[in-house]
Formats: sequence, structure tokens, C-alpha cells
Amino acid sequence: MHPHSVLLSTAYWPPVNWLAYACQARQVSIETCEHYQKGSYRNRCHIGGHNGIQRLSIPLLKGKHQQTPIRDVRLSDAENWQRLHWRSIATAYGNAPYFEHYEASIIAFYQKKYRFLFDFNLECLQWLLPHWNISTDFQWTETYEHLYPPPTIDARNAINPANPTPHTPRYGQVFEDRHGFLPNLSALDLLLCCGKNGTDILKNAYLEP
Repeated sequence: MHPHSVLLSTAYWPPVNWLAYACQARQVSIETCEHYQKGSYRNRCHIGGHNGIQRLSIPLLKGKHQQTPIRDVRLSDAENWQRLHWRSIATAYGNAPYFEHYEASIIAFYQKKYRFLFDFNLECLQWLLPHWNISTDFQWTETYEHLYPPPTIDARNAINPANPTPHTPRYGQVFEDRHGFLPNLSALDLLLCCGKNGTDILKNAYLEP
């Protein structure tokens, strides 16, 4: 049974279980009024590389060590993270079935300068969703609420790097012969390995009740 309403945090190339909620729910609310929380997918994604799971973290100018509203968290260019992240993505997925098809569009996100984490994540998400025909009704929170009553599923903090999900349907990955199937990697892994066929993966992913 698909959830009626889901509350999600912003995420950097969201993981598969985040996307599964977005695909299966009738309505999705993105949290815009929380304070930044470190150690989450808000500025981190996982890709499947030659040596296994590789973490890509966006360095932040503000918000990493203080309670900054998520919409105000600024990106830092001190480490030239865009060049480094794109190099890692190209190395990991250069041989993926759909890399050449999406390469030009994805690299554009790493050539444009962004000031705020939320804006960068949002532009990536808006580009991403149509490829899987995700037409869920997206809304943005206007106030912060600590608890949301049923039937809304509050997945803001449930979806995090410390909470792996074993219920992701398998699909072919670039280095699966080396590491086996790696569940719940980022949207980039699903898109570059499956293309538009990723829709079936998201629709059939098991969601925790």
C-alpha cells in the first residue's frame, strides 16, 4: 500500500529509498524550515566506485558546526569540490550504460556556481524526477513541526547513511562483479545504470511501514 503523504529532507542526489518514497507517495513535503544536521544525506551522497562505496560530501561555508536554517547553509569553494566530485562520478560511471546519454546534463551542475546547498539540491532534483516520470505532488513546509501525525510518514531523519535499507530491488551496477550489489546508492547510480528503467526499481522498492 503506497503512502499518502511523506515528509523528506533535502538531499544531495538522493539515495534510492528517498526516491522510492517520492515515487510511491501521493504527496511529498520537502522540509525547508529545519536546522542543518551533519552526518546526513543533506550534503552527502554515496556512489559505487572501483573500491566499493565512495562518499561524496559537499563542503559547507556555514552550517556544518552550528544550527543554521537549511535554506541559509552556504557552499564552500575552498576545496574546488565540484571538480573533484565530477571527476569521481566520471571515473565511477564512465562505463555505465547511460553515462554518455546523461553526461552533458550532469556535468552542467558541476560547472555552474551555487551559493546555497538547498538551491543546488533542488535544481538537481527538478532535473532528475522527470526521467523516471515521477509526477508526485511536491510541496514545501512553511513552518517547522517536530512531530507529524499519521498518516504522514516522517522520513526526514529515518533516511540516513547509518540506516541502510535491505529492501532495494537489485539492478545491474558497474562494479557488481567486484563488490556484489550495493543497495541504496545515490540517484546517479540508478540513473546511469538503468536510465528510465529505474522507474520500475522505485515503484517496487519496499517501504518501511
